[in-house]
Amino acid sequence: MAAASSCGRLRLMFFTLHFFAVIGTGSTVAQVPLLIWSNEGLPGLASSPAGHITSNEQLAGFLDAAFGSGTHTVLLFLQDQLSKDDFTVFAGVFGNKQDSVLQNLEAALQSSSSSVTLPALEWSHSTSVASLLEEKLGVSPAVVDADTLSQLNIDVSVSNLLIISLPYCTDLQKSCRDVLRDNDDIIGKVLTTMEVKNVPYTAMYTGAKPSQVIPEPSAMSQHAGRLLLQAVEPDVKPPVMFNVSGGPCIMLWAQNLNVSFSATPQWLDLATETPSLAGSRCNSTNSLLVLSYPSGVTLRFAMSQRFYPVSARNWFTLDSVQLQSNGSTASFTGSRGIYAPAEYSFHCQTVSSFRDALLVPTTNNQTTTDWRLNFIDFQIQGFGLANGTDFSYASDCAGFFTPGIWMGLISSLLMLLVFVYGLHMIMQLNTMDRFDDPKGPSISVPQSE
Repeated sequence: MAAASSCGRLRLMFFTLHFFAVIGTGSTVAQVPLLIWSNEGLPGLASSPAGHITSNEQLAGFLDAAFGSGTHTVLLFLQDQLSKDDFTVFAGVFGNKQDSVLQNLEAALQSSSSSVTLPALEWSHSTSVASLLEEKLGVSPAVVDADTLSQLNIDVSVSNLLIISLPYCTDLQKSCRDVLRDNDDIIGKVLTTMEVKNVPYTAMYTGAKPSQVIPEPSAMSQHAGRLLLQAVEPDVKPPVMFNVSGGPCIMLWAQNLNVSFSATPQWLDLATETPSLAGSRCNSTNSLLVLSYPSGVTLRFAMSQRFYPVSARNWFTLDSVQLQSNGSTASFTGSRGIYAPAEYSFHCQTVSSFRDALLVPTTNNQTTTDWRLNFIDFQIQGFGLANGTDFSYASDCAGFFTPGIWMGLISSLLMLLVFVYGLHMIMQLNTMDRFDDPKGPSISVPQSE
């Protein structure tokens, strides 16, 4: 999600999503809002239907895409309690700019290069944003405040997780509005210190637990009949994205990444696992995406681009796909049918190595002869992603003359031939050029007794 163009965008966003979350969900679990902004750039996040609650698995996938490579400095503003109602009731996000108590927060969202807003993030006692960040960054968190941060020497050559604790208005003499205003001043002071130090950072603002939990209604109060015109949108997992210092470099998405290691296929869907992108790299001519999965399987997608004088443009090809498991490697060539203009992405409903194969096996090792790949709803792009976080226009593998179109054309041609033949026969019919003369002698037939 791009950075907000005005401070009022935060107000409108929370109003819309809060309103539809209240009227559009029959049951609600504990949830906290999460605001993320950065001066380095963030990956894109697929839009969700109104009332959608972001799961911890979806957040983990987003953090993998955001912090999958390189070093990062993350500021986590962790308030003791926080819910959407704190923005709508106490923070004044629906009033004028002068009435809002989150002016520093709104200014940070406006001035950041990119930002992501999750109004409803699933919360439980066993999981937290801090523990997810600690796992993804691979560092221990450091609890700091606005005063000690100015004296802290931040080493940008390694990843840093800095937690700034913020109070809530429970059991305090101040009102919730005054507490949120003080917290906003702390956020502004910390961000100013980071700008003075000239340290690139990614900031997050969320709650350690929700301040309000809407109880789940009982089954008796829920409507048990058929709901007409009900649109249920399935959750869409985010694409796998490899980032470099300049922004996103490689993107891959698939509904299923099925692999098999035996002659009688027993498929393993790697799309259900979260991969590590260690070893991936890219430049202007070659890209390598390495997906290492917890199950011990590794997929390597090697792509290249070059200029073709005939078409007067650059084209990229998926040169090879390597499947590694238990020390063995099977290679598949994809350059015969997996290609697209360099500024496009490639998409295909089915990419397999055994049926209408776009991936041709090149390994003669007997151990890997029976290994198979079958990718469903597959899309990949290895170039031209520097200025965006979404796939470019897709070049699809399906040709224009599909089998159905050929059947229709041939059937239409046969019917046309029958029609032309019948019309030709009708045009060959001639009328009689003479008739019987009624004045001529009649024919007599003698009768014998």
